[in-house]
Amino acid sequence: MRSKKIAIVLVLLLAVGAAVYFDAAALLQLEELKSRLEELRRWYAANPALAGLVYFLVYVLVTALSIPGAAVMTLAGGALFGFWYALLLVSFASSLGATLAFLVSRALLRDWVQERFGRQLRAVNEGFARDGAFYLFSLRLVPLFPFVVINLLMGLLPIRSWPYYWVSQLGMLPATAVYVNAGTQLGQLESTAGIVSAPLLISFALLALFPFIARAALRHIKARRGLAGYRRPRRFDNNLLVIGAGSAGLVAALIAATVKARVTLVERHRMGGDCLNTGCVPSKALIRSARMAQYARRAQEFGLGPLPVEVDFPAVMQRVQGVVRSIEPHDSVERFTALGVNCVSGDARIVSPWEVEVDGRRISARHIVIASGARPRVPDIPGLAQLDYLTSDSLWELREQPRRLLVLGAGPIGCELAQAFAGLGSEVTLVTHAERILPREDVEVSAHLLQVFRARGVRVHTGCEPLRFERRAAGGACACRDADGERLLEFDRVLLAVGRSANVEDLGLEALGIGLTDAGTVAVDEYLATAVPTIYACGDVAGPYLFTHMASHQAWYAAVNALFGGLRRFRVDYSVVPWATFTDPEVARVGLNEQEAAARDIDCEVTRYELGELDRALADGEAEGFVKVLTAPGRDRILGVTIVGYHAAELITEFVLAMKHGIGLNKILGTIHIYPTLSEANKFAAGEWRKARAPERLLAWVQRYHAWRRRDA
Repeated sequence: MRSKKIAIVLVLLLAVGAAVYFDAAALLQLEELKSRLEELRRWYAANPALAGLVYFLVYVLVTALSIPGAAVMTLAGGALFGFWYALLLVSFASSLGATLAFLVSRALLRDWVQERFGRQLRAVNEGFARDGAFYLFSLRLVPLFPFVVINLLMGLLPIRSWPYYWVSQLGMLPATAVYVNAGTQLGQLESTAGIVSAPLLISFALLALFPFIARAALRHIKARRGLAGYRRPRRFDNNLLVIGAGSAGLVAALIAATVKARVTLVERHRMGGDCLNTGCVPSKALIRSARMAQYARRAQEFGLGPLPVEVDFPAVMQRVQGVVRSIEPHDSVERFTALGVNCVSGDARIVSPWEVEVDGRRISARHIVIASGARPRVPDIPGLAQLDYLTSDSLWELREQPRRLLVLGAGPIGCELAQAFAGLGSEVTLVTHAERILPREDVEVSAHLLQVFRARGVRVHTGCEPLRFERRAAGGACACRDADGERLLEFDRVLLAVGRSANVEDLGLEALGIGLTDAGTVAVDEYLATAVPTIYACGDVAGPYLFTHMASHQAWYAAVNALFGGLRRFRVDYSVVPWATFTDPEVARVGLNEQEAAARDIDCEVTRYELGELDRALADGEAEGFVKVLTAPGRDRILGVTIVGYHAAELITEFVLAMKHGIGLNKILGTIHIYPTLSEANKFAAGEWRKARAPERLLAWVQRYHAWRRRDA
């Protein structure tokens, strides 16, 4: 890559040197052209093909090198070749030269600019990746913008070469025609300034708005098509109707009520959705009980006598339900009604772009938000349907602890629940078809957690495919195949944790023409709008991140875009997304990890700090795990962080804030952290980054300075 850049620079230097040697700047002046016009015409008459070829090549060279004089050359083309022939030559030569200048800028400057200013340019990059052709076409239509500057700047942005070429050719054509036509009247021109008048510039500017007007018109036509065939109510019962009272639905309804919109929230089951009733809350309560049991087993590590661990499983599950009940009021009908939300219980089906039918009753709204969530996926494995299997939904009804528990799936849910039940005393077997547990994390993270699991008695089978299930007198058995062949795993109960499926059935989506993604979620655009412009979707039903905090994040965009989209719409920001797996130790991450950086061919530097060196972790007896930070090469800009350890989900927050607001490791290193705390690990990780980049040569001179200062006076 470096040799390529050197070659380009050498070619540019030679070309510029040649231009200076032949005094190209003087030759490309209007007066010089007018004085030689008759001579050039005679040469063209004698050598028509050669003249056209030479003119074309020189024009390409002038525009590729960004030499001032393209306007004069365009005039010369009109004067020499006539309007149509000159228009043909100039149109292709200018576009080709502009593309070469664009490619030179891209080769020499883009990587450096994006690496140094990538965060500041993020919004621009996203806009050009999506609508670069529209922006370029508009700029090309207005001669007020220097084409040289456009060529250089566009090379720094994510627009492909071929679209750049043909959009440039099309966009520059009107101005090219004006200049070529002026060239046919060259004898009457006193300067190039008079060619493009103010009225003509205004006309070009209005023409430049055409692509955006066309795009808006297409969006309007698409919207009308999505609404076609339905009769719009003359009056609406609500400004917003939300389907689903989980994390996404509750937040969307709350936002609408806060801005004084009339909003109806429809829930068919329980307020709070999965997170409160069957997901985040009960699972963390169960994990806490399991962790306390594990601490009791470790009593002697803390200078205590051996503590017998007797798990009262019904009491554990009763405590879990007690925690759920203590949080229920936060998500209750009473609370949301008091906040101004009309809460309705029943099954919702969308019957038009503005109407939802709930158990036979029609409710209208200007906009609808689908937040119906997701459910545990049940794989199609022979014999499974005949078993009384458990999922993360039905698990909480257990009151008898399984002696032998088989867990299918080693993602976050499977790993959390497998370890929790093992901590409570069940014999747990964890099976996954993936090559390792937590496959989305780095290999060393999976390996660390696997070692912990096995040390605590969890049997783990990776690369293992379930073939069939069999009922037994006590429980059942699962026939699996791995690299060593087929094996039979017996169990009392089986827990399915192999992913989740969006709740899209019986909502009326197909009749409305609302499509689904390959993952089975509702297809939405960057504003969370569906194919029907009055209907939005957010949370697990829309994806792509199935996290409670992401559902709440999306809900803001869905509600605001639905209520105020006529004034301004907001694209969902997925730039900094954190998550955690609440195993022991916890695994928390934000941004890239090493395997993702490698897969996307992103250069990065890795800094690692071991929690075994942290005073507070040692004092708490939790000195395992690490903080791993990925940074841009040679800079302290954070690309991603993975933390494995005690309270990793809390520690990651400082890095989330830093990435969101462009704070680098130097700023974290310069921030006072209380001693002794776990959060010091973040500062020490920043210190490891700085230590690896110590200015050794400067320190050698400083050492000499101090040695000199120690000498006798």
